[in-house]
Amino acid sequence: MSATTTTTVAVVQLAPVLGDVPGNRRRALEAVTAAAAAGARVVVLPELVTTGYCFTDAEQARTLAEGIDGPSVAALVATAARHDLVVAAGLALLDEAGVLRNSAVLVDATGVRAVYHKVHLWGREPEIFTAGDAAPPVVDTAHGRIGLLVCYDLEFPEWVRRVALDGAELVCAPVNWPDPGRPAGERPVEVATAQVAAATNRVFVAVADRVGEERGTSWIGGSVVAGPDGYPLALSALDGRAQTLLAPCALAEARDKSVSRHNDRLADRRPHLYT
Repeated sequence: MSATTTTTVAVVQLAPVLGDVPGNRRRALEAVTAAAAAGARVVVLPELVTTGYCFTDAEQARTLAEGIDGPSVAALVATAARHDLVVAAGLALLDEAGVLRNSAVLVDATGVRAVYHKVHLWGREPEIFTAGDAAPPVVDTAHGRIGLLVCYDLEFPEWVRRVALDGAELVCAPVNWPDPGRPAGERPVEVATAQVAAATNRVFVAVADRVGEERGTSWIGGSVVAGPDGYPLALSALDGRAQTLLAPCALAEARDKSVSRHNDRLADRRPHLYT
């Protein structure tokens, strides 16, 4: 991929309905198909997109979760194959041992390319899910070298840096960002954090947030695609609408870590002083 080749990346902002797995799956697949028709080659869906988020307890989540061989992943693979896409989606998964995980999958026309179990759990999530204990994957695809994180993972600089050190050009992040409110006129700090993560690692970052209200929780709806300079290439209007944002991304630019004639984001690191 040359530095002038662009890949259109879409972040799909939906309003999942708690417990409506078939309906959520259908709406997600329709949105992915529409994004492909608009020219997207990489599509990112929100965290826990087929189940919703505000579970009563682990048992409720378990009744809604699927295995990696379940219908949601199969449908995502089929849709990716039909439209020559890479799709990243957040799902409630039962792993091979039957352990309940807050996960993300990366699929393309060839099948499942990566499964990642969220390492940094937020709020009540530890009561529901078991945290992952493996490094985030970075995968070579037909549409770029892609890393996978989930929501709160973005707020740990070491974790995003690890993906960058592994050569990711694009970091896909399904998220559910609860809205705690903010001072008038200010952008959500979560959006700013994603932009900073892009800039400090000189990678593209694509975040798909959700909207709607669920058991008294509302959501930021702060979907964003940020370039390696940290500035947004596509940004939600923060108006609570379901929407799809598309951004042309010259992913090869993320291979250049220089920030001036004399400085390089990765080469200037001094890891022996960080321990």
